[in-house]
Amino acid sequence: MKIGITCYPSVGGSGVIATELGIQMARRGHEVHFISSSVPFRLEHNYDNIYTHRTEVNDYSVFKYPPYDITLSSKISEVIDRYELDVIHMHYAIPHAVCGILARQMSKKKDVGIVTTLHGTDITVLGHDMSLVSAIKFGIDGSDITTSVSNSLTEETYELINPESEITTVYNFVDESRFNTDNRLAVKKELKEKLNIPPGAKVLMHTSNFRKIKNVDDIVHTFHETSKEIDCHLVLVGDGPDMYSIRELVKNLGIEDRVHFAGQQSDVSSYYKLSDTFLLLSAKESFGLAMLEAMYCGAIPIGSTAGGISEVIQHNDTGYIVDVGDYKQAAAHLIKLLNDDVLYKTMQEKMLKDVKTRFDMENIVTEYENLYTKLLAGADNDGTQSI
Repeated sequence: MKIGITCYPSVGGSGVIATELGIQMARRGHEVHFISSSVPFRLEHNYDNIYTHRTEVNDYSVFKYPPYDITLSSKISEVIDRYELDVIHMHYAIPHAVCGILARQMSKKKDVGIVTTLHGTDITVLGHDMSLVSAIKFGIDGSDITTSVSNSLTEETYELINPESEITTVYNFVDESRFNTDNRLAVKKELKEKLNIPPGAKVLMHTSNFRKIKNVDDIVHTFHETSKEIDCHLVLVGDGPDMYSIRELVKNLGIEDRVHFAGQQSDVSSYYKLSDTFLLLSAKESFGLAMLEAMYCGAIPIGSTAGGISEVIQHNDTGYIVDVGDYKQAAAHLIKLLNDDVLYKTMQEKMLKDVKTRFDMENIVTEYENLYTKLLAGADNDGTQSI
């Protein structure tokens, strides 16, 4: 099978899943073509059957803004024709699904199937902009198959966008060969020495793009409350627009000596292994891929009720869920958990068993592969899709 994938190549859950999915499809013998503005950041190695096609957007003076959408559509169409793609997988309804639909209309190969995956921002944020609702609906209804990464996101899409098409929930996954508990104690010891964290101190962690929606200030307040009862440190991985205000909050609370700003990290799995707990207290969150990665590495999660987080965490069994903004309850859960070694070990064991069962990579990749196969099997002789 020849598969085209379009995604945002920068750090973020949608790009991670798109890239990992492409890698796994290539490992299964399929030919994969990434069509994006740059090489996806998780595509770290060369693969014989993975190809990348960069979209170059020229800044012509006639345009007020560079025509990314048109240029991307043209590139997708070119790749479809040149490599005779069977399926194109668009990650995000806008602009990518719309670009995929336009590319198919431009292409000579009218029977190429279009799969679109909704990741969250295209619905939870852009879906509230009435000027974009019609475009999002067009992208969903014009695709042959649409998936979303959580039931919560599926429901919100129906409420906000009211598409006519069926949306199938296919959960995110992680590559267990990369995210696991192997050498966890050795990695923890090494990183504690590097960051000057005392051997006996507990470690709380968060990673994101530090936008307002991530409520990183609540994470800092949670840590501050927890540190009154527990010898602990907070490690923040990543960067973003809220970083300055978070640094100021840490300074004002007088906890600078116990909060570590690690910046962007290519080997984030080591920081997950360093951590005893992972905090994700977002105001909106379609799934929480970073949280799932941390869970695979042994860190017990504390999450908010936002979006799909509660579909990943089994409250009181594999982690804890608190209302958005309730950092005091989050701290109370942490204090109870980190004061009880037996409780921690029991919950960690349940968590590892649960995520490896419900979010198994091979099963989820097979779900996507079956959707592609269904598209190919349903192609009519006249070039239309009958799904």
